[in-house]
Amino acid sequence: MRPKALLFSLLLLLIVLLQVSPAQSCTRFIYTAGNDQVLTGRSMDWLEDLKSDFWIFSRGMQRDGGVGKDSIQWTAKYGSVIISGYDAASADGMNEKGLVANLLYLAESDYGHRNGKPGLSVAAWVQYVLDNYATVNEAVADLRTEPFRLVAAHLPNGSAPTLHLAISDPTDDSAIFEYIDGTLTIHHGKKFKVMTNSPIYERQLALDDYWQEIGGLTMLPGTNRASDRYVRASFYVDALPKFKDTRMAVSAAFSVIRNVSVPLGITTPGHPNISTTIWRSVFDQKNRIYYYESAISPNIFWVELKNIDFSASQPPRKLSLKKHPVFAGDVSGKFLPATPFTWLAP
Repeated sequence: MRPKALLFSLLLLLIVLLQVSPAQSCTRFIYTAGNDQVLTGRSMDWLEDLKSDFWIFSRGMQRDGGVGKDSIQWTAKYGSVIISGYDAASADGMNEKGLVANLLYLAESDYGHRNGKPGLSVAAWVQYVLDNYATVNEAVADLRTEPFRLVAAHLPNGSAPTLHLAISDPTDDSAIFEYIDGTLTIHHGKKFKVMTNSPIYERQLALDDYWQEIGGLTMLPGTNRASDRYVRASFYVDALPKFKDTRMAVSAAFSVIRNVSVPLGITTPGHPNISTTIWRSVFDQKNRIYYYESAISPNIFWVELKNIDFSASQPPRKLSLKKHPVFAGDVSGKFLPATPFTWLAP
């Protein structure tokens, strides 16, 4: 492409980006390393402390959708480790089969009407998936039938819980779930390995196609906008060596999620979707290890699921992250029995 044509194309793209809804926060990607290692990384970007905690939930827990008498009900098939938000939602997590689920902000989300279906609080969406499915294929097949309709309530800070869901498994299969104009849209396949926020996923894919032609070694967009973070994550995940050593693979995943993080303190008043990165997580889905890094207390620590008893006789257990404690290494033995939170509901 000639320099003038390239410049014109970049200016045109900039105009398009400025016309989409405001830049959103959070990034998620899947990195396939050597020795059949699959790692999912995500950043949690938000305008304030989410008052997050780590939780262990066992098999056999009796659950409901948290929205009243017409809530969907289920019994957890699989144990899981999750990070909560506002003591009212499962925001991020992995179950004992290595299935990972991540909630990200999407301003365009519209969950539509119940239409007589059982309700599920959007705050329980991650947990429903982790409790019920072992693989992405299994989850997509069932969720496509829409066994529930999502119900939203405003977050404690008044923000609308407009969210979309990403899931992945140890085979590096992936799926993205979005409700646009009340209709469920599913993008399923290994190629859907990067996700940010607005615009809707179809338009994210189109922007990425454009930058594939430019080439990441020539230039990459560098702002904290969702579209820019998408392009950087997509390029770097493909450019990473296929590290066989687990320590190198985990480090590589963290290097990418840090590259697409928003510096501490960068927040736009009135726009929760333009926010600082408050924590990062990386999931080693082959070895069932859940890594966590706070932006406030930046020690990496982790939970090794192989060290956890998920049997039905075990109570819910919590590791408090409030006040940003300093941990290092495996913290699976530091969880204490606790009463589980209730789902955010109208």
